[in-house]
Amino acid sequence: MDDKRPDPDELLNKIQQEEAKQQRGRLKIFFGGCAGVGKTFAMLSAAGAQRQQGIDVVAGVVETHGRSETAQLLADLEVLPPKLIEYRDRQLPEFDLDGALARKPSLILIDELAHSNVAGSRHPKRWQDVEELLTAGISVYTTVNVQHLESLNDIVGQITGIRVWETVPDHVFEKADEITLVDLTPDELLQRLKEGKVYLPQQAEHAIQHFFRKGNLIALRELALRRTADRVDAQMRDYRADRSIHPVWQAKERLMVCIGSSLEGDQLVRSAARLATGLRADWLAVYVETPGLQRLPANHRDRILKTLKLAQELGAETAVLSGSELASTLMSYARSHNVTKWVVGKSSRSSLARLWRTSLADELANRSQDIDVYVVSHTLASETAATLPAANAISLEFEENSERQPQGYVWAIAAGIGVTFIAAGLSNFLDLANVIMLYLLAVVLVTVRFGRGAGVFASILSVVIFDFFFVPPKLSLTIADTQYLFTFVVMLVISLIISHLTASLRYQARVASYRERRASALYALSKELSSALTVAQIIEISTEHLRGMFQAQIALLLPDSREKVRQPVAEMQENPRFSLFDPGIAQWVYDNQQPAGLGTNTLPANPVLYLPLRAPMRTRGVLAMAQANSRQIFQPEQQRLLDTFAAQIALALERVHYVEIAQDVLVSMEAERLRNSLLSAISHDLRTPLTAIVGLSSTLSTQPELPVQTRQELANALYEEALRINGLVTNLLDMARLQSGGLKLNQQWQPIEEVIGSALRASERLLSKHQIATDLPPDLPLLLFDAVLIERVLCNLLENAAKYTPAESCITLHGRVNADEFQFSVIDNGPGLTAGMEEKIFDKFTRGEKKYSQAGVGLGLAICKAIVEAHGGKITAENVQPTGAKFTFTLPLGQSPPLPETELTDDES
Repeated sequence: MDDKRPDPDELLNKIQQEEAKQQRGRLKIFFGGCAGVGKTFAMLSAAGAQRQQGIDVVAGVVETHGRSETAQLLADLEVLPPKLIEYRDRQLPEFDLDGALARKPSLILIDELAHSNVAGSRHPKRWQDVEELLTAGISVYTTVNVQHLESLNDIVGQITGIRVWETVPDHVFEKADEITLVDLTPDELLQRLKEGKVYLPQQAEHAIQHFFRKGNLIALRELALRRTADRVDAQMRDYRADRSIHPVWQAKERLMVCIGSSLEGDQLVRSAARLATGLRADWLAVYVETPGLQRLPANHRDRILKTLKLAQELGAETAVLSGSELASTLMSYARSHNVTKWVVGKSSRSSLARLWRTSLADELANRSQDIDVYVVSHTLASETAATLPAANAISLEFEENSERQPQGYVWAIAAGIGVTFIAAGLSNFLDLANVIMLYLLAVVLVTVRFGRGAGVFASILSVVIFDFFFVPPKLSLTIADTQYLFTFVVMLVISLIISHLTASLRYQARVASYRERRASALYALSKELSSALTVAQIIEISTEHLRGMFQAQIALLLPDSREKVRQPVAEMQENPRFSLFDPGIAQWVYDNQQPAGLGTNTLPANPVLYLPLRAPMRTRGVLAMAQANSRQIFQPEQQRLLDTFAAQIALALERVHYVEIAQDVLVSMEAERLRNSLLSAISHDLRTPLTAIVGLSSTLSTQPELPVQTRQELANALYEEALRINGLVTNLLDMARLQSGGLKLNQQWQPIEEVIGSALRASERLLSKHQIATDLPPDLPLLLFDAVLIERVLCNLLENAAKYTPAESCITLHGRVNADEFQFSVIDNGPGLTAGMEEKIFDKFTRGEKKYSQAGVGLGLAICKAIVEAHGGKITAENVQPTGAKFTFTLPLGQSPPLPETELTDDES
């Protein structure tokens, strides 16, 4: 029962996918073999049925091609007006995506999914418009022909001799919620073509002689039917997986060939390929890596890898599985992929061996009554076995240490002698059965420590020693009582079984330990890559982990702005053997997104393996690996680990790439905003006083007869406008200096009252029409600050209060000592701040009222904030009751130095 329960992680993933589907519109594709089969007509008919059920249906793009029946169906629907796009001095109608999003119907009709949009549209392809509609929650009906599918485009071109350039990616077709096949026989379609129901008569005659030949139509129809059948088959497998249905549904033939450790794997794969071709079925080639198979010699494992590559070349889908039991692992994989037929090799065991253990074919046949089993005989076994050289070890990770084997036999002898002495001392107290237990214990210990060979030797040695020292007659290998023969046989068998089981468990523990190390290595790489912020960090982390895990020379070759892969200069200087890596091969791998070099089908003689770093959006670079021992890379478990590492590195590179793009976009947007704000402010606040200065100076120069008083007023006005320009330029220069980090404080201990007084005198002209009130305690301490900069803060706050409050209003200067800081406030009784502007008012180019209502570029308060924060204080703004605004800044008190003591003279006393 537990085995049939669904996986909780899979259930959670399905729930999340269903939630995402509910937020997304549904896509229905009307699919046909070629034009003229009636896809648009079927789409309009289905849309009309939806409209009768009360669904809001809109026709976005529907091509009638002059067919009256199609036009009649379209007349009953609301048609979205097209958008005119100018292209080469012409106005071309195109689908209005923004209009469709604004209208947001429940269902929209988009004909000809593979259509290329006019240059200047938001998306180059219509299927991209459909993706945006689906994301917005709008369902779409659309049409597509089989020749427009990307994966079949070249096949259709070979059949028809005509290459179609407008294509739809297969993932769009696969993600469709529903596919409706619209089909006609070739004879019916040719008849419709002759009747003018597809093209105009002159176009129809040309089409019949070229694309619409009967042979082409038959081939296109078969492709459409097969593609639809594949889609239905995938839906059936998803349905079985969703509902945990284990019995196989033999709706479509699917073969699976089981590649084992035998030497006839190539023959087995070719037989399966011929059988799949005869049945016109998909097929899979699977190899299960069990703990027992991991002990195979290196030449056997290399041959298995070559057999898998051969199967892939012959069109199979290959997989390398891991499991402790061969038949169970194969059965589980076969049922998940709806396999209908097994193809296995004939067992090479003798009849006696088959009595001891069931062959794989028999075991699969007994377990799967709903899957047929095909057994392929071997004819080349003896020849192949004779040509294979002997090999010693297996993978470096699992091989037994040869240096420890002699040591193991020595310890087996020592253990036998030690147990003999112990048993001799206890012989008066122990029965022979208990003495046997001591020898069995020694066998277990030796096997655990030194492996199977030493364990078998300890088993035989224990039987001999037991017979010689403890079985009457003692000190002789002869046996007086024949019952001890049975004891020796049982003892030897039990010893051998214990040594075998112990060695197997020890080996499986080593395998599990290595798999745990691989998982830990993958976790460590993923963890460090997730925190990497730059490409240089990713290269350093990846190189370090891969070099340590695979004991190889590693290089990450990344593309430049011209899509040319390059070698990192730092790596070339650090590693003199970096010349092993060929940039030409790396460029080919990057361009073609296919591996090359060692162990691949491209340049296999090259000693370096090149792998493309494929990310979801594009290839991000090339991973180059130079390994002295190729088995370190091409063992199935190592190859899976390497592929996973490469995928993690590619994802990290893509993440950093898009983070950099986002940062660049944000910086560009901020720079553009500041530029626009600066230009708009300067264009007004600089042009206005300059215009006034030009007008005033012109009046003075052209009218010399003006009275003295008038000339004085004009001169004063010139002075006022010049001061405005000077203030503007001063603010811009100060902000530039603050932004560049060129602000240096000249801090001294001094009274704040003097600076307040000098600020009031400097702002006397601006405050001439306002009332000024001060509220300062008489015992203010000395403060450490830059007098010139703090005076600038006070002047800017006073100017801001005078600018945004009416004449005759009161401006109050309030100062207090609070805890460890001095607080100074400028309070007015004007209109106050707009809601939500309390913090934003200190941003650059931000003003409290509408644009251009007051002179200035919005830099004064930003300068105040920068100066106050440089002193270690803070500045805030808030509204006061009943009306008005309050700007407060603080300065730290610190520990002021003691005042020098002065001695009184006789006269002063």
